[in-house]
Amino acid sequence: MPKSTIELNPVTRITADAVGEPGHRTFYVQARKGQTLVTLLCEKEQVRALSTAIQQMLDELKTKYPKGANFMRLQMEMGLEEPINPEYRIGQMGLGYDEEHDLVVLVARELVGEDASEDDAAVAKFFCSRAQIEALSRQAADVVSRGRPICPLCQKPIDKDLEHFCPRSNGHADEVVFA
Repeated sequence: MPKSTIELNPVTRITADAVGEPGHRTFYVQARKGQTLVTLLCEKEQVRALSTAIQQMLDELKTKYPKGANFMRLQMEMGLEEPINPEYRIGQMGLGYDEEHDLVVLVARELVGEDASEDDAAVAKFFCSRAQIEALSRQAADVVSRGRPICPLCQKPIDKDLEHFCPRSNGHADEVVFA
């Protein structure tokens, strides 16, 4: 049994965003239901993977459960709300579907140390409409894209303050392709 379970069913708002300069950003997932605001700390790659997984799930839902697939795209403010006090750092995220209520469920499990049991991890469950989760996916993709530019050769981030060393630009690359 998790040490604590947070359940917002349904959320009134859900977002993902980052605070700080590219290269030194801190990423968050945040949800609200009424007066309850839950903020969770996460990694950039988790936000990227979440965006992709949501799009895949929405495509599957459109095929399996077409009733409800034609929702209006939400246009709303997607920034983080203050105060930004994370409950915990996310270790694992997953998506589910509540067929009865046509809600997508985002489950975020706390990252626990090596000496702790997975059963000790806190869990948050955010129940979202298809329109809300699609808006979250778009926001997550946008947040990730606002990061440092990626080197077209080595696919590593380029820091504006540092000279970029690209191992593929030293003459040992098999093929150099500029897009």
